[in-house]
Amino acid sequence: MLSTTTTPGEAMGRRPRDLRLLPKAHLHLHFTGSMRSATLIELAGKYGVHLPEALTSGEPPKLSATDERGWFRFQRLYDIARSCLREPDDIRRLVREAAEEDVRDGSRWLEIQVDPTSYAPHLGGLIPALEVILDAVESASRETGLGLRVLVAANRMKHPLDARTLARLAVRYADRGVVGFGLSNDERRGMARDFDRAFAIARDGGLLSAPHGGELTGPSSVRDCLDDLRAARIGHGVRAAEDPRLLGRLAESGVTCEVCPASNVALGVYAKPEDVPLRTLFDAGVPMALGADDPLLFGARLAAQYELARTHHGFTDEELAELARQSIRASAAPEGVKAELLSGVDGWLAG
Repeated sequence: MLSTTTTPGEAMGRRPRDLRLLPKAHLHLHFTGSMRSATLIELAGKYGVHLPEALTSGEPPKLSATDERGWFRFQRLYDIARSCLREPDDIRRLVREAAEEDVRDGSRWLEIQVDPTSYAPHLGGLIPALEVILDAVESASRETGLGLRVLVAANRMKHPLDARTLARLAVRYADRGVVGFGLSNDERRGMARDFDRAFAIARDGGLLSAPHGGELTGPSSVRDCLDDLRAARIGHGVRAAEDPRLLGRLAESGVTCEVCPASNVALGVYAKPEDVPLRTLFDAGVPMALGADDPLLFGARLAAQYELARTHHGFTDEELAELARQSIRASAAPEGVKAELLSGVDGWLAG
């Protein structure tokens, strides 16, 4: 829910512009984590899956992933939720509802991140799983008007050979809606360089490189993504704020950090919303694309991330518009779509 905290603009008699009307691109949203809580509860009942109270209380679970026990609990909740996606209709419903939520929050372009191996056992294998997902994406885009694409992500907890298989699969479907290749899960496990071949396959096939880094570990994780995986975007990347030289490198190279403020606080990366280094990154000239990460678990969707920047970091409407522009520029949207969305941002400011 968006905050009603008074801003400097309100104090001077001008109401802040509605952030849900600000056109933006959403570049960091995980597949299962995009699910509505009510949908999860309904599917769990359908399949007889027992949900822990953390997934049924209506409140975001209290998580701290800064130690291995906390990360294990987060992953366990995610895995339970994922086990409720068993049929093509479940996949179609999840994608359609995620698109509807994004449109409601002002997103005009969404790149949803998925590891199809997680759904393959229920959907007939790896290739059928990805095809079901891509069909669902195409249908949801047509029904909602949202630009919708897929970023295939490997799991760094698995063998690098698995990542190469996924990279080849992602390239094979580049003309069906796959636009990028990522690397997710606990960045404290597995070195980025172990996955360099997979990312080379993806880049050679025309996909953008967008691995996770700089969330649970420090600036060195971001540097590894840049040096070993030639990242065009960094999933999270907030810990780069601890290294001024790295900030300068990100700004100079134009590598975008997909920053998820509510997620950072929920997982204990930072204690309070005001501790997330949004202002540090922004003032250093590092491009950012605010994202919701896993709203099922963190309780906040896309517009709430912009509201956090406004209420806890003092971002003006002009600065929030620039954040939206940065998300659009960093997306894989066609240039014509980007131009239209950027014009929409100008219109939001003018209006």
